[in-house]
Amino acid sequence: MMQGAVFLDRDGVLNVEAGYLRRVEDLVLNPGAAAAVRLLNDRQIFCCLASNQAGAARGYYDLSHIAALTERLEHLLWLEAGAKLDAIYQCTSLSAAEGGIVPGLTYCSPWRKPNTGMLVAAAWDHDLDLSRSVMVGDKATDIDLAHNAGCLGVLVTSGYGAQVLAGKYQHTTEPDWVAPDLAAAVDWIVTLPQWQC
Repeated sequence: MMQGAVFLDRDGVLNVEAGYLRRVEDLVLNPGAAAAVRLLNDRQIFCCLASNQAGAARGYYDLSHIAALTERLEHLLWLEAGAKLDAIYQCTSLSAAEGGIVPGLTYCSPWRKPNTGMLVAAAWDHDLDLSRSVMVGDKATDIDLAHNAGCLGVLVTSGYGAQVLAGKYQHTTEPDWVAPDLAAAVDWIVTLPQWQC
């Protein structure tokens, strides 16, 4: 049987929301995030990053900077809790209408949330069942992605999540669960039937 997965947004979920991270050292984990990922690892639940990363398309930095941020994220997860991401998917493109200006990165992509491309690619690459999966994010587009892909959507109120619930950021959405942070989200996720023996 195909396994379910937990998909995680990056900024505001795994690390502290700080806008576009122009310095690698400004990526700092949210409290409890590494331990939450380690809990998924210990339960042998596939844990995958699914993140829009349009800073390069906007001309703020290049793709190597996004790679360096990802490397730091993985290093901090391992350093703090021996935690690891099983796969990483990032959308680095952005349409011109949304602010993309860099040739080669400025286009509409099926990977950009709330489009399902990242999750579909992960499902194909790793034999995942999206109907048994969960997406955790702090934006309405994360929840839209979850529902578009047939997953459960968990909104964390870290990052932009509280503003989403207050109707002050992006748009109204109906998450399947609301949690204060990733640690609380994972505590709920591991109780779901698909991961009970």
